[in-house]
Amino acid sequence: MMEERIFINNGPLMIESLLYKANPEKAVVICHPHSLMGGSMHNNVVETLQEAFALENYTTLRFNFRGVGASTGHYAEGNGEQQDIIAVCQYLRERGFSDLVFAGYSFGSWVGSKIFKGTSNPFSFIIFVAPPVDYFDFQWDDLKDKIDLIICGDSDQFCSLKILKREAGKINAPLEIISGADHFYIGKEKALAEILKKFKLQKK
Repeated sequence: MMEERIFINNGPLMIESLLYKANPEKAVVICHPHSLMGGSMHNNVVETLQEAFALENYTTLRFNFRGVGASTGHYAEGNGEQQDIIAVCQYLRERGFSDLVFAGYSFGSWVGSKIFKGTSNPFSFIIFVAPPVDYFDFQWDDLKDKIDLIICGDSDQFCSLKILKREAGKINAPLEIISGADHFYIGKEKALAEILKKFKLQKK
């Protein structure tokens, strides 16, 4: 699964990315955890997401948000990072990818949620892994019928299962809980990949 290192234009910024070319129409955009807490596209969960989708013949694109790795710019509190996601989507659209999947882990899921609540959502399938509901306001009411799968560990330090179960039920989002997994999924990557394989090909 050889990935190509590329840089995607985002206005004055350059977004460092890794692209794996497979299916010419279906692609997944993978977003990493918090930029100021060591998050990057080389995170273990991001790599698990990439490998799981690649095995199912998806083109994959993971990238570093602005200010991370070789991506230029600076952390922008989730607002500028939305534009990073939009730029990546535009890059794929311009190359003929018509079916885009979103897979956001932790901070990445929150940034994505800001896009999905609008009317110009570019994704046909949306996955949240470990959305940090104790740390960020997801404005769940705006996400009803828009999130196709939420995955969380039962020992997640930043995601109250009580709150997540309540909100997932309100927005009609399937919730999968991984026993023994905390927010970082060390040693639980295989369980995560198995859930992704079960769900990711299901479309509305």
